[in-house]
Amino acid sequence: MAERVYLNDRLVDVDKAKIDVTDSGFLYGAGLFETMRSHKGVVFCLKDHLDRLSFSASSLSIDYPYDKKYLTDAIYQVLRANKLSDARLRLTLTNGPMAESAEQRKATLLVTATKLQPYPPQYYEKGVTVVLCPFRQNVSEPIYGHKTTSYFSRLIGLNWAHENRAAEALWFTVDNRLAEGCVSNVFLVKDSVLYTPPIETPVLAGVARKTVCQIAVRDSIKLVERDLHINDVLEANEVFLTNVIMEVLPTVTVEKHTVGDGKVGPMTKRLKESFGELVRQECEKGQ
Repeated sequence: MAERVYLNDRLVDVDKAKIDVTDSGFLYGAGLFETMRSHKGVVFCLKDHLDRLSFSASSLSIDYPYDKKYLTDAIYQVLRANKLSDARLRLTLTNGPMAESAEQRKATLLVTATKLQPYPPQYYEKGVTVVLCPFRQNVSEPIYGHKTTSYFSRLIGLNWAHENRAAEALWFTVDNRLAEGCVSNVFLVKDSVLYTPPIETPVLAGVARKTVCQIAVRDSIKLVERDLHINDVLEANEVFLTNVIMEVLPTVTVEKHTVGDGKVGPMTKRLKESFGELVRQECEKGQ
């Protein structure tokens, strides 16, 4: 069976899907995307993804002619058409083909889904290594804090990490504050307190980040959102990364520095288990 995607207003076979060569997302990266995951045929935290998409579209003047029901229907049509249960989904929204005026603009919407490929089990059993990204986030850059299709610098950073045998690279701002990973948010644990950079750093308002913060509040774990620096990373007892695919990914080495005792820490384990259980509860309840 050919893979099916949702393009603009209908399902089509992937090899028949065509996007205008003047599409502003293709030419200039003028677009947004959401990476989502489903469990047992239900998309985890779909409302949070669509809320973030709507907020970013409004903030960055991306054409957004769809309501949540339309997008939800499109997403589930793709899941059903491809007979997927546990899946990785991507929704891409661009300003569409170049037009002479905003009135003539028509958005491009693309939804795709593939079988979920989790991170390797050994990443969670033994933890991963991260490196310090040689690039910096400019806090005045208007697209930071939004999940735009202008993702090339992140891919360069991630490829650089992989070339250095690391799973991720940590980005800092031009004024040397800890920000995020290339494709993840970052948390530190020090003396049983959970720390993460504030959204205003700016960092992406990750759906998994929000979920971990909610779990912490629910379970009476002290959570502090404040500016963090390299010394905070090096002095942390535990470090972990989050996104909706990796969930809670333990980090045991920052370049040559060993985090804590070099093993996956107790709070990381606790939050990973709670995150997984929350995914199961929400998705199985929504069946």
